[in-house]
Amino acid sequence: MSNIITKDSQVSPSSVLQSEKTQFPSGIPPQLMMLQMIKSYWISQLIYIVAKLGIADLLKDAPLSCEKLASSTGTHPRSLYRIMRALASVDIFAQNQEGYFTLTPLASYLISDVPDSVRAAAIMLGEEHYQAWGNILHSIRTGTSSFEYLYKTDLFQYYEQNPESAKIFSEAMTSVSAIDNIAVTKAYNFSKIQKLVDVGGGQGSLIAYILKSNANLQGILFDQPSVINSTKYFLETQGLSSRCEVIGGDFFKSVPRGGDAYILRHILHDWDDERALVILKHCHEAMKENALLLLVEMVIPPGNEPSLGKFIDINMLIMCHAGCERTEAEYQALLEQAGFQLRKIFTTETDINIIEAIRV
Repeated sequence: MSNIITKDSQVSPSSVLQSEKTQFPSGIPPQLMMLQMIKSYWISQLIYIVAKLGIADLLKDAPLSCEKLASSTGTHPRSLYRIMRALASVDIFAQNQEGYFTLTPLASYLISDVPDSVRAAAIMLGEEHYQAWGNILHSIRTGTSSFEYLYKTDLFQYYEQNPESAKIFSEAMTSVSAIDNIAVTKAYNFSKIQKLVDVGGGQGSLIAYILKSNANLQGILFDQPSVINSTKYFLETQGLSSRCEVIGGDFFKSVPRGGDAYILRHILHDWDDERALVILKHCHEAMKENALLLLVEMVIPPGNEPSLGKFIDINMLIMCHAGCERTEAEYQALLEQAGFQLRKIFTTETDINIIEAIRV
């Protein structure tokens, strides 16, 4: 779609559309493609409904009629049928000759307990995120979070007060993190590191994956005291409790010493420059000279280049306005203020990058 936008400000939008019409491989006129984009939330909300109802879980063993699905979910049979029919038209579920609905490869990722399940993400994005995005005009007018305006609290306090939503959020992040873990470990050589400190490591999925891929590596996971009990349990189940120490604390006050490399995944994007700088300076204080800092974040590319990060950046504005995604230049400036030198940015198989910096 970026090719539709002309660099010549004297060319009218209508002439651009006329000249570009034939460049769409699908043959869809540009205005219809725009309409498809406008109404794309219809599909996402239907996916949310079937994820919330657990429809894929009900279908994982055998096809079922819509009457049976409605009975099991406490819904209106005809209305549920209309939703299932619409989703089947975009390859999410399928209706067989007997009228029963079955799973498709896409729908299978909505099952709760399969690897790479996105059911929790569908629920999370279909509830509080959807409501907050519906109030995006507030964010654009004020520069503040529409989520906070709508729910009268910030995102982190909201999850503390709503444990069921917090559970869904945690499950969603875990499913997304599983993909990132593989990408990070493939893209970066951790074998040169002896002790890795994971700052804000949460449950521990990233450091666990890195430790399993590097048998000589030791780890320290650092996060809030409220989460480290579950972290310890997770590392025990992975057989890594002897190789990874778990420490509770607040990275706005200090971080553990002792590592020759420190990794922060999706930490800085939660915070504005002022608070991100506090976290980085605490890492700098804890690190010895020439120790490595690894930031796992999306780096916004220049110009009109497509990037998921450009949309995640808007999500950060809406959900927690202090956060943002950053460009390479912005990361470089932030790192220099904290006493680091940016050395290299590694790309991965996904949309995330690994920003390698050294303490100077």
